[in-house]
Amino acid sequence: MRWCVQDLKRESDEALARMAQGGDGAAEEELLNRYKSTVRARARKFFLEGGETEDLVQEGMIGLFDAVRAWREEGGKSFKNFAYLCVSRRIYDALRAAGRPREYGGDPDTLSEGGTPEDTLLAGEMRAELRLRLTGTLSDFEFRVVTLWLEGMSYASIARVTGKDMKSIDNALARSKKKLQKSFLAERQKENG
Repeated sequence: MRWCVQDLKRESDEALARMAQGGDGAAEEELLNRYKSTVRARARKFFLEGGETEDLVQEGMIGLFDAVRAWREEGGKSFKNFAYLCVSRRIYDALRAAGRPREYGGDPDTLSEGGTPEDTLLAGEMRAELRLRLTGTLSDFEFRVVTLWLEGMSYASIARVTGKDMKSIDNALARSKKKLQKSFLAERQKENG
């Protein structure tokens, strides 16, 4: 089916992703255009030695393209959050390839130098478990706020990026903390029970 540009603009990100995965090039283009400025903003937060911001924007756009192809509705995650993670991951990978990343003190996934392979494996498993817990426990907005906060962003920066006021950010972090504490406590009781 051929879509009118105006019709595509009214579609949700998730609907556009489904159409793009079905081979609709116009839907894919609309989705990539929607997130182009987000990718650019994300790339500007990093500094790449010997590189340009445009190199990171390009990497971020590849991550966005990958997100369009890989997003699955049954995963329970909004396309927006999935795309944010894919873009960030692609930029982190580019930074790792160029040397140590520089953003808010560095990549939160990077271990200190000198770790053993076992430490690396354990840290990877812990990160995966934390991401699973975050996505399964928090709302999309809370997930995004917590992710940004864990990357070292200030409340003011998070408010600017999300378009919300600082009180909303503070409330989202407080709610997230309570939800995560409850989730960890329930798991601990289940293990001991």
